[in-house]
Amino acid sequence: MSTVARAIRRSLDAVYDGAGALAALCLLAILVVISTQVVARWAGIPFPGSSQYAGYLMAAASFLAFAHTLNRGAHIRVNLFLTALGERRFWGELWCLVIASAASTYLAWFAVRAVYWSWRLGDVSQGQDATPLWIAQTPMAVGAVILAVSFIDNLVTLLLAGRDNIRPDLSQQSRAE
Repeated sequence: MSTVARAIRRSLDAVYDGAGALAALCLLAILVVISTQVVARWAGIPFPGSSQYAGYLMAAASFLAFAHTLNRGAHIRVNLFLTALGERRFWGELWCLVIASAASTYLAWFAVRAVYWSWRLGDVSQGQDATPLWIAQTPMAVGAVILAVSFIDNLVTLLLAGRDNIRPDLSQQSRAE
């Protein structure tokens, strides 16, 4: 592997891991929001929009974690089917990655468009918080773009190296040892 290819691989892996770390921070933020909401209720202090904020953070956590979990082998995959293909596994992987790349690119395109139009139209949430929707939608769009890049990355790697970057999940690693 050339120096440029190694640098690109490290950069992409850093993006996937960084998005995973941001997803973890979003989960911690959900804990803070919900805990604050509980304390505010006990104290009789209104906390408008807390449920919406928790929902926005959950969507952000989910989408930001997708690429990271894909490359860690934590997504539900059709390994049983791919293993049954035997020598034709490459073609099964290729088919899966082509479909996933197309679907995730389509999702990313429309997620980014939704952010743009929400920003352009000044769209706000319907809750008491009246948060501009583009703020809530941006992490989802970023996560969708990173997921599309990850699928395309795995597709290109499969075509060039004959394998993808998806690590086997922990249950498969423990059985292999």
